[in-house]
Amino acid sequence: MSTRRLPVYILADVSGSMSGTPIESVKSGIRQLHRDLMSDPQAIESAFLSVITFSDSAQQLVPLTEVASFNPPDLRASGQTNFGDGLRLLLDCFDREVVKTTADQKGDWRPLVFVLSDGAPSDVDWPTYAQQLRDRRPANIIAVACGDQADVNVLKQVTEAVILMQDMSPDAFKAFFKFVSASVKQTSAKVGSVADGQGITLPPPPPGITIVP
Repeated sequence: MSTRRLPVYILADVSGSMSGTPIESVKSGIRQLHRDLMSDPQAIESAFLSVITFSDSAQQLVPLTEVASFNPPDLRASGQTNFGDGLRLLLDCFDREVVKTTADQKGDWRPLVFVLSDGAPSDVDWPTYAQQLRDRRPANIIAVACGDQADVNVLKQVTEAVILMQDMSPDAFKAFFKFVSASVKQTSAKVGSVADGQGITLPPPPPGITIVP
């Protein structure tokens, strides 16, 4: 393998409460993210994108794909919030898609994951998978609590890095996805100088998005 990849996963809540403006904003945000990364030579070289959604069940709409070949998916909102299935599929994708470092080769860089949710889980299994993510620490995970109904305490059980985006307008989502692309670009630029397993430094979040202490 010539270039070590930086896997970037977007795990998006597409339950019924996201229908209308929120889901359309996420769709246009992912398109914007792709355009932004296409303008960055370092990101084109190292970043690979995947989109996973969860509602009644989880689906990987786009497997881990190099930026130049990425096709932003269509998203539709309906159903419940099976958060556990989303986390289970994310763990499964890490196992299947992320190349591990061995004695013979350097594997991929530590994945960067953005989790978006606007509600509380409707399933009972999610704590099991949240615990697995915390125990294994397979990725740098940033969770985003969207709107007033998002359960911050649930997201805190997945990762320490939780940000709150109370405004769910198209402009707020646009600013958030700009933050995502800046994070990916910054990480892409630094991957050669960051030690394996080390955390990353994210750019400051945009106005209206606060880091939950």
